[in-house]
Amino acid sequence: MPELPEVEVVRAGLAPAVTGATVLGATVLDERALTRHTGDAAGFEATLTGRVIEGAARRGKFLWLPLASLAADESREAVVAHLGMSGQLLLRTPGAATERHERVRLDIAHPVHGELAVVFADQRTFGSLAIDDLVPTPDGAAGGYGLAAASVPSQVTHIARDPLDPAFSDAAFRRALARKDSAIKRVLLDQTVISGVGNIYADESLWAARIHPETPARALTTRAVNRLLVEVRHVLEKALAEGGTSFDAQYVNVNGQAGYFAHSLNAYGRTGEPCPRCGRPIVRVSFTNRSSHFCPKCQRRA
Repeated sequence: MPELPEVEVVRAGLAPAVTGATVLGATVLDERALTRHTGDAAGFEATLTGRVIEGAARRGKFLWLPLASLAADESREAVVAHLGMSGQLLLRTPGAATERHERVRLDIAHPVHGELAVVFADQRTFGSLAIDDLVPTPDGAAGGYGLAAASVPSQVTHIARDPLDPAFSDAAFRRALARKDSAIKRVLLDQTVISGVGNIYADESLWAARIHPETPARALTTRAVNRLLVEVRHVLEKALAEGGTSFDAQYVNVNGQAGYFAHSLNAYGRTGEPCPRCGRPIVRVSFTNRSSHFCPKCQRRA
C-alpha cells in the first residue's frame, strides 16, 4: 500500500497543475471509485463541473483538493482521494486514451498550463474519491501538508498528523506511547496516533532505531522514543527524495514513474540477507496480516 512518501510525491506533482484550475467536466467510469462519496456519480460530476481547485493538500495517506466556494455563505468542500492499495492519480493531455483501470477523469483548464486531464486509475478498486465538507482543525494549525488553511475534510479528522507535519507534537506522541501496551510497530501503524507510516517504513525506522517491533510501546524510554522519531523522519525524508518505494507498477507519480527507495532498504523484504549493521541474517515473522522484518541481534526485545 502506498505510504506517506508515495502519496506526498503524488501531491507535489499535482499541486502546480491543479492549483487555480477550473474543472471543465468530470466523468465517472466506475462508481466503485465513489465508495466514500455520499451521493451518486451524476451528482459527483455535476458538483465538480465549473469549480475552481485551490490547491493540493495531504494528511497521512489522504489527499484533498480544496474547491473555491460558489457563494460566500456556502460551506467549503474538497475532493478527497485515498489511493487504497493500487490507486493512481495521473496527469494526462486532453483527450488522452483511457488508462487501463481508469475509474474517474477530471478535465481541467489551468490559467498557465492550459487544459489537462487528472485521471484516477485503480486496479484493485480499494481506493476512492469523494466530495466532502471541510471542517476547522481543532488546534487551529494547517489541516494538511501543502496548504495553510486550518481546515480538513470531515472524513480525515480521525487521522493524526504525520511526523513531517510542522504541527506534529513530539510530546503528545510520547504521551500516547506511554499509555499503550501494544507492540510499538502496531502503534506506528495506528493512523489515529501517527499517520503516514506503513509496514515498509515502520520496519525501516525500527531497524534504524535498534528497536524490536514487538517491544511494548510503554516500555520505551523517552530517549528511545526520541531516537525513533528521528529515524522515522529520516527514513521518510530519504524515501521522499528518492520518489518513494516501488515494488510493482502501481506505485507511481503523476507521470507514471516509479520510486527508487526500494534499493535503499535495510530490513524490509531482506529476509535471510545480512544485516547491513552487524551481518546477522534479517528475519521475517508474521505480524497481523503482514510481516515484520528485523535483525534479531541489533533489535533485541525489551
